[in-house]
Amino acid sequence: MKKIRVGSGAGYAGDRLEPALELMERGNLDYISFECLAERTIAIAQQQKLMDPKKGYNGLLEHRMDKVLPLAYKNKIKVITNMGAANPQSAVDVICKMAEEKGLKGLKVAGVYGDDFFNQLNKYQDATVWETGKPLSQLDGEVVSANVYMGIDGIVEALENGADIIVTGRVSDPALFLAPLVYEFGWDINNYDLMGKGTLVGHLLECGGQSAGGYYAEPGKKDVERLWELGFPLVEVSENGDFIITKVEGSGGVVNKDTCIEQMIYEIHNPKEYLTPDCIADFSNVTFIDIAKDVVEVKGATGREKPQTLKASLGYKDCFIGEGEISYGGPGCLERAKLAAEIVEKRLELTNVKYDEIKIDFIGINSIYKNQNRVYQTPEEIRLRIAARTKTKYDAVQIGNEVETLYTNGPAGGGGATKTVSEIVSVASVLINRNDVEAKVIYKEVL
Repeated sequence: MKKIRVGSGAGYAGDRLEPALELMERGNLDYISFECLAERTIAIAQQQKLMDPKKGYNGLLEHRMDKVLPLAYKNKIKVITNMGAANPQSAVDVICKMAEEKGLKGLKVAGVYGDDFFNQLNKYQDATVWETGKPLSQLDGEVVSANVYMGIDGIVEALENGADIIVTGRVSDPALFLAPLVYEFGWDINNYDLMGKGTLVGHLLECGGQSAGGYYAEPGKKDVERLWELGFPLVEVSENGDFIITKVEGSGGVVNKDTCIEQMIYEIHNPKEYLTPDCIADFSNVTFIDIAKDVVEVKGATGREKPQTLKASLGYKDCFIGEGEISYGGPGCLERAKLAAEIVEKRLELTNVKYDEIKIDFIGINSIYKNQNRVYQTPEEIRLRIAARTKTKYDAVQIGNEVETLYTNGPAGGGGATKTVSEIVSVASVLINRNDVEAKVIYKEVL
């Protein structure tokens, strides 16, 4: 039975590069996929593209491809990534130029796009925004991007046309891993059980080192060896959709039944109905069996017909966040930090700083858990953090400024003050008709 080996190259754009290179050198891979596009990342990329039409791809593309391209060429590994972000076309040009400079002749690069539906927004003004429950027309903020989660279609087309490197815009995370299976095995895309199995492959790989113990590790309870040398996972998939998941022998981390279960239930809401552009996957009957050290056999995923709507993420200019931090130590540090917070609140009121929301954290006491009745030991040090959402940059700046003035205006003993201001691009989600989106592919060959 034919088998295909696919590796996970990244769980996000800034992820470690060495584990991916280790997989490409020692993993005997056919494919490696780099999942590098977060919810807000593409909105930020769209803003960059507006300022420079040649930009808008992920800013770490060159960093990754500098090391990945020669290994892919040498070991005949096909590379799939969504680092095209808002501009896959420019990403293709960048990759080809790099490959040319490295003498990688004959390399064929494809760009998959078509996910940008900004120009069709008018027809969806009545669509319900998930985050607010209100129509899109009532969204408070300037929309700067609109991208649909596409499925495997464009990637499969690129593989059918001989692409070695495929860079996409917004596609679903599992699609980066499902597409090569559909292409290599000739799977019928209407065989939803196979689509469900391939979607599970993608879901276990899409977060990089998480399946290899990264998200699993807890000292004394779930110990994981050599996390500083964590190996990324790879799968060996059979034509019937069953597969094993493992990592390179000798790398750090662990792959076992428990790491896989934790990753499987990560971010999917309902395990019986994981909605993707290619199918509705059902993971409720999946079994994981430890068959050797760091080798897990996976069976039992199924699926149903794909949904008629697709999720779209809209990036919009929402607000500014002003933030300031300062530390207090020694006896009475919590009381001094509380007084400092009160002073800042009074100062913002006196100086007429306008904010929509303010958050005051005593880091180490309540910055994660807000149970005010929680019993804790008297702290020896406290980091005060004050952050506020504002409509204007001016007001946001004043938040950090007022925290900084605590240095000399009391209470006693404050130190290590910092301040930042960020313009926030928030995400709104709507459903659109899948027939309004069509994957398009461009090709370029290194001569």
